[in-house]
Amino acid sequence: MPEFVRHVVDGLAFWRADELYARTGITVAFSERMGGVSEPPFASLNLGSHVGDDPAAVDENRFRLLSALGLGDLRSRLTCAQQVHGTRVMHVDEMLVGAGGRALPDSRPPIAGVDALDTTLSATPLMLFFADCVPIVLVRPSVPAIAVVHAGWRGALSGIAGMAAHVLTSAGGDDDIVAYIGPHIGACCYEVSEALVSQFSNTFVTLAPADGRLDLAAAVAEDLVRAGVPMERQKRHGMCTADNIDRFFSYRAENGLTGRHCAVAAITGATF
Repeated sequence: MPEFVRHVVDGLAFWRADELYARTGITVAFSERMGGVSEPPFASLNLGSHVGDDPAAVDENRFRLLSALGLGDLRSRLTCAQQVHGTRVMHVDEMLVGAGGRALPDSRPPIAGVDALDTTLSATPLMLFFADCVPIVLVRPSVPAIAVVHAGWRGALSGIAGMAAHVLTSAGGDDDIVAYIGPHIGACCYEVSEALVSQFSNTFVTLAPADGRLDLAAAVAEDLVRAGVPMERQKRHGMCTADNIDRFFSYRAENGLTGRHCAVAAITGATF
């Protein structure tokens, strides 16, 4: 079975780690951009509440995705963060469950200033939002524990993926963390300054100075290896968001005015 299987439910498409789900009851999924109710330029399954879209549309889109994943009954426990391109990892306990899950103006706000969420709670979907940055879901089946990580260039350079892996390591259980890396902008489309490429090549030995193109996935991979997650336990989706704006949102390819797809994870199945 492939690491990621594409599903389409009522026009809504997502990629799920089906083998993991069948084996452990843990859901790991990455959404595409179609199948929702948002209008252009957020058409149509925009899940981000911070981009200027109609909050009611965002709220409906989130519910549609959860329902397609078989998680519709957990709507009140969906937990999200206000992402800031930082390195803060927040453990989600019962006090934080449901923060930011609804997008309506009078709803509970998201967890502020956080770019990674982890939990050992069952029936608690964690969701973060992306439009080129690297989505990473870390799973430790032996606990079970999960983490969802948002890694833009600042987070990748500062090692947020490795930090989140170390947090899961402290949760006990066997040393069995697996990383699922979703669609993001590839080096093919990510042109940056030579100074930024140099910063990365000075931090990550696998990144050689190049012609102004940055491979965020390579940086994340090395960071995870350093944190004890070897390459054979890193599962990659492989599609470039900027090269596939028919399927994914891309901040760079769409000049900054676009929606957000997501990474979502939940300890589900027989665990609750």
